[in-house]
Amino acid sequence: MKKTLPALLTHVILILSLIIGIGVLGIIATGMDAEGNEKFTGDLEHNITLRILENDTAKEQGYLKELLDAFNEEYKEYGITAVDANMDQYTDLETGGPYGYGPDVLYQANDALMKYVDGKHILPLPIKNLECYSYVSDNAWQAYHSTTQGQTFTFGVPVNIQQPLLYYRADLLPKDWQTTWDDDKNGIPDMIENWTDLFRFSKTIRQESNGAKYGYMKSLNDGYFASGYFFSYGGYVFGGEDGKDTTDVGFSKNEGYRGAKIIRQLASIMNLECTEDTITRNSYSRMAQGTYFATMTTPDVYTLFVKEMVNAGYTEAYAKENIKTVDVPRLPKSGDLEDESQGFIDMTVMGGVNGYAISSYTKAPNAALAFVNFATSYKMIQKRCELLGISPARSDLAEELGGLNEVINNNLDAGSIYVMPSVRALAQVWTPLQTFCAKLADDILTGKNAFATEDALKKGTENVDKQIYDAIHTLGGS
Repeated sequence: MKKTLPALLTHVILILSLIIGIGVLGIIATGMDAEGNEKFTGDLEHNITLRILENDTAKEQGYLKELLDAFNEEYKEYGITAVDANMDQYTDLETGGPYGYGPDVLYQANDALMKYVDGKHILPLPIKNLECYSYVSDNAWQAYHSTTQGQTFTFGVPVNIQQPLLYYRADLLPKDWQTTWDDDKNGIPDMIENWTDLFRFSKTIRQESNGAKYGYMKSLNDGYFASGYFFSYGGYVFGGEDGKDTTDVGFSKNEGYRGAKIIRQLASIMNLECTEDTITRNSYSRMAQGTYFATMTTPDVYTLFVKEMVNAGYTEAYAKENIKTVDVPRLPKSGDLEDESQGFIDMTVMGGVNGYAISSYTKAPNAALAFVNFATSYKMIQKRCELLGISPARSDLAEELGGLNEVINNNLDAGSIYVMPSVRALAQVWTPLQTFCAKLADDILTGKNAFATEDALKKGTENVDKQIYDAIHTLGGS
């Protein structure tokens, strides 16, 4: 029997579903797309197969299988089956979707999903009818907002909040760190609180090991992580109230150039691998081997560090006890890692909101919405946290889990996470920014010293802005 209900009864059932857990009925809703066409009619399609595109980590750690199995059991009486789309996690819906090759539901970062809005490749969603709606903050929902002809629509459902975190090996701290590396006596090692101390500690490790071991290591050419140094001193990606004015590129604005100095200084404690992607690829195994003390990456890869430590011969319990994650350290106000005389500022980092979207080309939008509702339910997000170590966008779970999960949610609300602008032009940012960061690292490691002065750093950062602007507006990259 088809499930078509009047709007009033729909809302009654939604309330009941929250109370007694009737997930199947909870998603029935009527929604309009940006042109006023009905897509979510309230008729749950029967006997169909949904192709789900998830990220590789969710597959490798077994989460996707658990999600699909649970959903399929819940909806088997309707003949609805969700399957792995078996596509690359970065599959381009714009290319394959119109020809029937794309997924029905896809999980990606907000900037990756929202680039599909212009071509109407993903559907605006009736988000108020989803069980997770009231548990996700406005700032997270805003990552998926787009305004058309004066009306704002939402094109994605937040799953987890991404921001860089510092990962470190607690068992590699000096045995006397409480006396030698805890100046403020707050019980927290200085090198995980402040970049100046992490910089000094890294120097010490490299010197004492004759270059065989390192402290902090990170591929500095990675624009996602490197951009935070510019933001912390007043830089930004695009201007405007909504951060989407691509005529105003701002990495050099205010004192953003100071971020370039920080990157150059950090490179001095590393090696030439920081100018390309090698450190990103090997950080899991090198930390497991004890070659690196710390790195920076996102919350959802914690399990990969644990896995590598187990592969290196440690027990899982030991790995979980000693692979630690903390919020990113504070930066010196001076913009100089060798000068903390002016005190510290909290670091502003580039972040994002990963979530689900529904393809405009799906033949079963109501079933797809049912899947998204199920996948963002308390039970499944809790399981995702357990298996993948994500930081959930659901405030109820973030509060329950506490610790960094709550901190990251608070960071998003406070604005210290600079959410990647959901505009197509963001794609033109990365090459100029990453090339510049690689040059900064190479400059100090090879002794070229072309960026040794403040004036050279300013001009270099201004040139990044110009290259981005030209790529968008002069070279037709928008």
